[in-house]
Amino acid sequence: MRIFTIGHGVAAFAELSPLLERHGVATIVDVRSEPWSRRAPDFSRRRLESLAAAAGFGYRWLGDGLGGRPRDPALCRPDGSPDYDGIASSPGFVGSLYLLEQLAAGGVVALLCAEADPAHCHRSALIAPALAARGHEVMHLLHDGNAVPDQPTLDL
Repeated sequence: MRIFTIGHGVAAFAELSPLLERHGVATIVDVRSEPWSRRAPDFSRRRLESLAAAAGFGYRWLGDGLGGRPRDPALCRPDGSPDYDGIASSPGFVGSLYLLEQLAAGGVVALLCAEADPAHCHRSALIAPALAARGHEVMHLLHDGNAVPDQPTLDL
């Protein structure tokens, strides 16, 4: 299965919507731990749900399981940074991957996070490797319109 990712950065929803549409995305899966944004107000959860529906996209928040900033201190390193290995093996992450696969089986999905550059986001460092290990192809949608395959990155 092919799964897309996209980071909103400071763009407005109207700027990213045509890109999602061009790639056949049916559902936006929000993987932000905290689904809101001061810099990009279109991407605060309630507003995004509304904009997505008006543009014909489904919306699902899975940031509680797939987010890169866990609330559980056991999933953080001593310095407070996320422990991606621990997160990837946690029941919440594994269960959310299963839900993501169910959504993707019903139509094309795009994982949404805040960081525009996937190389600096947990989409590449945490989620993409887990999806690849399960046999899925991960493609990152860039703001210039290109879709690029995920490539292994250094730990963030």
